[in-house]
Amino acid sequence: NNTPKNQASLIFNIADSSLRGGWKQYEYQDVILPMIVLKRLDSVLSKKKDDVLRLHNEMQDKMSDDSLADFLEKESGYKFFNTSPYDFKKLLDDAEGIYPNFISYLDSYSPNVRDIIEKFDFQRQLKRLKDGKILYQMLKEFDKDGLVLGPESTSNHDMGYIFEELIRKFNEQSNETAGEHYTPREVIQLMVRLLLEPDQDKIKGESKIIEMYDPACGTGGMLTIGKDYILEKLNPNADVYLYGQELNPQTYAIAKSDILIKGEDADRIKGGTGDAESS
Repeated sequence: NNTPKNQASLIFNIADSSLRGGWKQYEYQDVILPMIVLKRLDSVLSKKKDDVLRLHNEMQDKMSDDSLADFLEKESGYKFFNTSPYDFKKLLDDAEGIYPNFISYLDSYSPNVRDIIEKFDFQRQLKRLKDGKILYQMLKEFDKDGLVLGPESTSNHDMGYIFEELIRKFNEQSNETAGEHYTPREVIQLMVRLLLEPDQDKIKGESKIIEMYDPACGTGGMLTIGKDYILEKLNPNADVYLYGQELNPQTYAIAKSDILIKGEDADRIKGGTGDAESS
């Protein structure tokens, strides 16, 4: 059953079966959240994977990196790309070489995705997965038919619910209050209405440019739901630009990946350093 709650339960069970003993339960998120993001990005890019790889191989010595990146983004259909011949499925063809091949796969992402991986501090977790001989098994679990995170079957809206449910489960394992770490989607929708409806006369009309900023954007739900509300309820012709910052590195990485997949400019999401001076 591909409901968000069932997908989240499946992912949590993968974490519990693969990481138990080597990681404390509250540490599961350090591995699982970046793996979900990478699986989602991999699934999103799969349709144009061969076209992007062919274009990269043909043009990489014929233009600057910046110019080539522009072409690769257009070819992928998103503001990011991956030039590795590997994907989650092909990585499983070489069990012995899984670690160096996976590192090569990660390094072949565009810089904006590599920033996400860095903010997750995922390289450190990969070393632990390698040393525990768990990396291959983890990727195999994420390739199972029951775990479906592609855009055709799992909407961006549903992905938000999956992240929320997992964050809630992980926080329960560390005896923290889940509400301190995420706001339920229904509450965000109510907050968006309360914030935007008093200004609806300013939002409606021709040639409107709306800028939305969230100074503590978490995983980005307030921004994206706010944009959806403007376009669906108030002004379908408005140009809406999203800006945000987030101090926590993991939630920043989730927000930036979500913004990327939705075709927004992820460079407008700042922070993720864990350092207030840098945010």
